Amino acid sequence: MKTNLITRDGYEQLRSELDHLWRKERPEVTQKVTWAASLGDRSENADYQYNKKRLREIDRRIRYLRKCLDLLKIVDYAPEQEGRVFFGAWVEVENEAGETRRFRIAGYDEIFDRKDYISIDSPMARALLKKEVGEEVLVRTPKGEMYWVVNEITYPK
Repeated sequence: MKTNLITRDGYEQLRSELDHLWRKERPEVTQKVTWAASLGDRSENADYQYNKKRLREIDRRIRYLRKCLDLLKIVDYAPEQEGRVFFGAWVEVENEAGETRRFRIAGYDEIFDRKDYISIDSPMARALLKKEVGEEVLVRTPKGEMYWVVNEITYPK
């Protein structure tokens, strides 16, 4: 079960992707399919096959984005969050071995293609919620337990 929260940046990126797919990419691919279909035998027409497949992928993504954008709740920064870890925070943590990690706690739909974002539903994010700088956190994952210390918390303003 995923939490339906998203940062304003993430929401705008999804809206922009939907707009691009609907207004630019879909009409281009539809035009290619129409052109390829006009050539006759579709069973051995690679242009037709490929673009028809691409059109299905675009339509699937458009349906997903429309449904998900309606369900998502945008969470904006609030001054009360300052000093503690909440949704949308950039957090730097350090473990016993001295490894440091820096990431932003974000919604499920905005973590893909981002190595520096983690989902609010992840064990690390759940353990960090409401913690302050200097606090130690026990994170339980399928790989085992590990202690992390919160070094820094910042919010994009």
